[in-house]
Amino acid sequence: MCPQAAASAAGGRRAASRAPGVHNVCRLLTRRAHGFYARDAGVAHRKNLGLLRKIVCQESTKFKNVWTTHSASPIAYERGRIYLDNYQCCISSIAQEPRILYQKPKCSKSEKIEDALLLECPLGEMLPSPSDYKSSLIVLTVQNWLLRLSADSGEILEKIYLAGSCCKFRYLSWDTPQEVMVVKSAQNKLPAAAQQAGIQQSVLFYLAVFQVLPLSFIGMLEINKKIFGNSVTDVAVSNGILIVMYSMGLVKLYNFQAISEQFMEQPFDLGQEFDWNGQLGVVGKYPFGLPCNIKITDTPPLLFEASSLENAFQIGGYPWHYIVTPNKKKHKGVFHICSLKDNALAKNGIQDMKCCSLEPDWIYFHPDMSGRIIHVGPNLIKILKLKEVKNNTDQMEIAEDFTIVANRENCVNNAVTVTASGRVVKKRFNLLDDDPEQETFKIVDYEDELDLLSTVAVTQIGADGKAHLDFHCNEHGLLLKSIPLLESWDVTYSHEVYFDKDLVLHIEQKPNRRFSCYVYQMVCDTAKDDECSSHEKTERVFCKKGGRIFEYT
Repeated sequence: MCPQAAASAAGGRRAASRAPGVHNVCRLLTRRAHGFYARDAGVAHRKNLGLLRKIVCQESTKFKNVWTTHSASPIAYERGRIYLDNYQCCISSIAQEPRILYQKPKCSKSEKIEDALLLECPLGEMLPSPSDYKSSLIVLTVQNWLLRLSADSGEILEKIYLAGSCCKFRYLSWDTPQEVMVVKSAQNKLPAAAQQAGIQQSVLFYLAVFQVLPLSFIGMLEINKKIFGNSVTDVAVSNGILIVMYSMGLVKLYNFQAISEQFMEQPFDLGQEFDWNGQLGVVGKYPFGLPCNIKITDTPPLLFEASSLENAFQIGGYPWHYIVTPNKKKHKGVFHICSLKDNALAKNGIQDMKCCSLEPDWIYFHPDMSGRIIHVGPNLIKILKLKEVKNNTDQMEIAEDFTIVANRENCVNNAVTVTASGRVVKKRFNLLDDDPEQETFKIVDYEDELDLLSTVAVTQIGADGKAHLDFHCNEHGLLLKSIPLLESWDVTYSHEVYFDKDLVLHIEQKPNRRFSCYVYQMVCDTAKDDECSSHEKTERVFCKKGGRIFEYT
């Protein structure tokens, strides 16, 4: 889909969910029962999401912390499922009490999972196996095995061996979400003894690319310093583009489809027997794994290159633009928005919040496909849009769509104070923009199904930090709902917050690899319920399930 069509479609979806006419929830339910939307399942689904949005944002709707658990290993969340113990334990987040979907025995270090992706069934396609129609988890193990597991039972559905000891695959990512997957190795580095002996290592990374559902092998290629240069630091494949990053901040883009077609030596299917350079094996089976069948022998045609601080480079908007930071440390926090067509800087295209903060501001293209840009600072969120310059259709300008401002009304930062004895004391320093004692934005996200912009703002005084999750209208930025997070929030810890329809999930990483997961669910409270629940706030119930302790109300 072209950017213009995508933006129009996204705008159409938002407009449909807020179409004029029927705004009352009861009337919408009645119309649905009478079959008003029976001809188009998509319309019915959008109406249902519109109803859910209204329920989520109404005043009487609360989000209650229903249960909490802790872990000594990282906690992951995917579509209503919480994974613990390196994906050996899966808990449903839908029930008000923790419900373990599956619990596997503790795995050995050789079976440790390095990375995982959730794979969901595509709509309207015939698939070869009944198991393909259910959600599954693609996981990558430390021993270079790629496994497809049932998301609900943990059963192994498919096994692919990637490679021997020549490389260590570590990362999973999407080239095209839910269609094409990329498995990337860690950077190949010779041991110190080999380097001292003068042995040269020319291959820096390996990339294996797969089509998913059904899982099929597209090809494997190596990123060689003889082709791409000595200073390559990282590589990725996204939206059909091979992205190569260099130590001096340079980013180069290549057409991955053209590379695979030009340099493909021989296509292979999983399970196919073959003789590769005198070795007989089966594709995807131990001990051989996958053949490196895309051999880049010459520098491919360059699509685009840009220089940016820390290789930060993004493409989006309509017409296509890119965002970079000038490649000097003094420009950190300064963003240039330029046309991809001719590198021309957009009018008002230099965005600089001039923050004085420990953590830098960040900027990215809005994931709603509207072509807008989100710029987040400690106390200010700007939603920017591209529009044509008057009397000059060839140039675009950056205009402010709306802003969201942190609540700092109670913040007092007097440079001069007077003591009880009348002595005047002058401060020799000013508070940072992200000082913990001032409300500061920590997370900004977009809920696409409900078309809500969510923000997490935190204020920490002493050891006690308070956070709240706010929902804003994605079109105008109006505050629709605010949800207090009851647990203390320490700004020095790592935090993730997920909002998924009627669920809010807070995952916290504390020092010494201690992880906590707080689950909130949507409830409609009456005044009586509030009165009853006030006595229950201090009463927490502890239960043990599957050898794990849960705390819930």
